[in-house]
Amino acid sequence: MNSSLVFFKQIKLVILFALTFSFCFATQAAENKIKLNYPPTAKLFYFIRADIKGLNIEGAGLIDWDKAGDKYHINSETRTALTGVLVAEKSEGLIDNTGLAPEIFSIKRFRKELITTRLDRKNHQINYQGNANPQSLLGTEQDRLSVLWQLLCLARSTPNKFSAGSKHKFTVIGTQDSEPWIFEVKNPQRIQTGLGEVDALQITRLPSENPDAQGMEIWLAPSLDWYPVQIRLSEKNGDYIEQSLEKIEKK
Repeated sequence: MNSSLVFFKQIKLVILFALTFSFCFATQAAENKIKLNYPPTAKLFYFIRADIKGLNIEGAGLIDWDKAGDKYHINSETRTALTGVLVAEKSEGLIDNTGLAPEIFSIKRFRKELITTRLDRKNHQINYQGNANPQSLLGTEQDRLSVLWQLLCLARSTPNKFSAGSKHKFTVIGTQDSEPWIFEVKNPQRIQTGLGEVDALQITRLPSENPDAQGMEIWLAPSLDWYPVQIRLSEKNGDYIEQSLEKIEKK
């Protein structure tokens, strides 16, 4: 057989194999891709209890969740009559094939200045306020507020992966750096809320190597669109803020 003909046949086989492999790989990737199930846009109103520096106080909380097209924003605020705003957080950004893709995260704590972190997705950088050296952005990072909703959306979309004992890891950016957060699913509980008793899935952030890491526990209610019906944030010094859902106002 002519050597040129053999050569071209070999090239043809290589190309055919490459195309077949690419098709199979693309098909597998499409099958493994999770289409997230986002909850309806809503305002969630909470009753809060807090212990700040040994002072027991009560107040109100609000989480405003909104998704429109390929964009989202989340505003969260806790306040008391004595202190005014305890913590106000804001996360906004895009919706992409990984879920929530934050672009701006800001936080204002009681008696502290507003701090803003920007995630520049075009240039793949995380810009911390006052930090001259940007950090590389990989693309799947969440911020301290969006991570709760990313977790919620994953639970809504793949409840079979949220059995007791399962763990879920995220890279979470804050005001100065990023770190891995690992959440563990606990056994379902029946808890009392302002909307009555509900069955809720408890998810707890596991301890971190960071000695100042904030503790987080959330309770998601499948019967209420998987909204967080209870949230508890705790500090190493014993301070905590606990929110219990009282009302849902869908938009």
